[in-house]
Amino acid sequence: MEFEVIRGDIADQSADALVSAAGTSLRMGSGVAGALRRTGGEELNRAAMAKGPVDLGAIAVTDAFALDADHVIHAAAMPHYGDGKATAESIRDATRNALAAADERGCASLVIPALGCGVAGFDLRDGAEVIGEEIRAFEPESLRDVRFIAYSESEYEAVCETVDADG
Repeated sequence: MEFEVIRGDIADQSADALVSAAGTSLRMGSGVAGALRRTGGEELNRAAMAKGPVDLGAIAVTDAFALDADHVIHAAAMPHYGDGKATAESIRDATRNALAAADERGCASLVIPALGCGVAGFDLRDGAEVIGEEIRAFEPESLRDVRFIAYSESEYEAVCETVDADG
């Protein structure tokens, strides 16, 4: 499986599946989820919310609507209760479940952001390490191209310094 770190807006990516950084309510508010909602349309937000709430670390899959993808995998790395903060465990579970959901649906390509590292407050380098470990450990049947996307230049540099995509 090819694994690379890229820089850009996840809503502009073309892939079989895009991963949304979600909270357990699946409401697409700000950050990655907000970017996907703005491009994908309000139907995407309604479809996601209709599948929630979900447990922390769980996923829900919807159509991608106006996005250039077949599916959006809403990965709940942060709780919409308590302190609202992601943990290494919630990021690990959400990443593993997102990879499995894409693979189970026969997806060949997936774009995943730094789950839990924005609004959810988890340290970017620590979160990138967890996500990178899960991607490298995953044994796919159909998934061939996984892109770990960073939005800003500083986020991209931090993820690249933390994650050795080729190793």
